[in-house]
Amino acid sequence: MAVTDSSASSGPAPAPEEVGAMYDRFGDLLAMVLGRSALHVGMFVPHGERTAATSLLGLSDLAQDRQTEFLADILAEGLPPDPRLLDIGCGTGGPAIHLARRTGGRVTGITVSREQLARCGERLNAATGLEGRVDFTYGNVMRLDHADDTYDAAWSVDCFPHLSDRPAGLREARRVLRPGGRLLMTEFARRGTGIPPETEAFTQLWASPPPTPFATLLGEVEEAGFRVARVQNMTANVALCGELMYVLYQERRDEIEQRFGKEAVAHTDPLMEPFRAFCRDHVDYYLLLLGKPEI
Repeated sequence: MAVTDSSASSGPAPAPEEVGAMYDRFGDLLAMVLGRSALHVGMFVPHGERTAATSLLGLSDLAQDRQTEFLADILAEGLPPDPRLLDIGCGTGGPAIHLARRTGGRVTGITVSREQLARCGERLNAATGLEGRVDFTYGNVMRLDHADDTYDAAWSVDCFPHLSDRPAGLREARRVLRPGGRLLMTEFARRGTGIPPETEAFTQLWASPPPTPFATLLGEVEEAGFRVARVQNMTANVALCGELMYVLYQERRDEIEQRFGKEAVAHTDPLMEPFRAFCRDHVDYYLLLLGKPEI
């Protein structure tokens, strides 16, 4: 029999038998939406690290910050004092600013988006202690407007998946690196053979050509004259990213329609499920640390 707690305003607390009956009936359902490992809340945010994330979008921001920090730590190893660094596909500028703080170097960020350039400027204006150490400009990695042997290192986080000519981008990145310089990049690779609707949904939503097998990427890296120093499989992250994007799109669809219009959601609605399936079943995700030979 349920016991009523007079100090609570939400109604009677369940009796133990009712709790047990709930788990008897819906335990498997909870496992489907919460996870099967233990049926308790997971540590999505490590204790004491920073302000806790309390929404899926906040959790995604936290994950992106962790990725930026992880990659910056890798690139920072072995850099000379006051390094010159290139951020290829700098997005809205946050990673370039973090990289400058982490390494003490001078960072140039390039992007093909004019809107992103404006956001980069806003971020840089709000930053402190970086006078003369970070700049942003319009730039296309397949045709870089930079002299040979300019940079000690470069990184490209999720930019190479967009390229129509990846070998050209790799050759240009190698050209502007000094001998012994390094390129840290992330890239998708196709696993298996996706059905055409799923592949098309991925290429439309990511504005990219279809991912190639990983062996193709490694062949292009070698042909561009790079040596592979490190490869790390981070596929679980892109699978979760696809799930998160799908859920957040459904949750915020009305808000998206209000901002971008009915035509935008009518175009996007049929793409989300096949995009999610392609990310889950056919997309691998790799970190590659590449070196330009000394000679």
